Amino acid sequence: MERLQKVLAHAGVASRRHCEELIVQGKVQVNGNVVRELGTRVNPQSDQIVVNGRRIQLEQHVHLLLYKPTGVITSVTDPQGRRVVTDLLKGIKERVYPVGRLDYDTSGLLLLTNDGELANKLAHPSYEIDKVYRAWVKGIPTPEKVKKLATGIRLEDGMTSPGEARLLKADVKAGKTLIELTIHEGRNRQVRRMCEAIGHPVITLERIRLGFLTLEGLSSGQFRPLTTTEVELLRQGLVKKKRDGGHKR
Repeated sequence: MERLQKVLAHAGVASRRHCEELIVQGKVQVNGNVVRELGTRVNPQSDQIVVNGRRIQLEQHVHLLLYKPTGVITSVTDPQGRRVVTDLLKGIKERVYPVGRLDYDTSGLLLLTNDGELANKLAHPSYEIDKVYRAWVKGIPTPEKVKKLATGIRLEDGMTSPGEARLLKADVKAGKTLIELTIHEGRNRQVRRMCEAIGHPVITLERIRLGFLTLEGLSSGQFRPLTTTEVELLRQGLVKKKRDGGHKR
């Protein structure tokens, strides 16, 4: 017997938090009865579970690593008919959804899965997963400005958490600089806003690493399944960070 919201998340309905909202809103039925109690336990193998009038199907968990190109929406649908990340997943029959997001004009590493529990944990700020970006920015930032990116920038939605930043290459002739930035939050357009705040707007931006996962072996637009070992390492790392109370910085 498992908690209902956990079963829903594992079935790829949504993140566990969103599944809890669906239960409270009376949109979930178990064996023909509406269930609103979050502590309800069910047997996913024998109980009939319906969400918004549709019976859930227990899916095999799929974990994919995509090298997202620019010009693609991090979503499974787009009202404007633009290309979305799931359009790139040829041959994948399971319904997967992105973990977090990358902006339309940002490229790089993106995870997609139908494993709601793992997705929810990866996206939650309390687990402080390293997100490593490389950005070409306008101008040549001083060492003091680069250090400020690492120690914290005050944005309109508050101070950013401490991270890491380093200058990789300065192209004086072209008037631009390549910066590597490690953050642990997932605010909207955070890296771009941080760079704008120090007076060096982003020209191009790419996420090159998420935790221990990299883009090695992939070209833009390609994807691969995570190995069983990689999935297990992700789970173990999340458990350890939660147990340790996150990084001490």
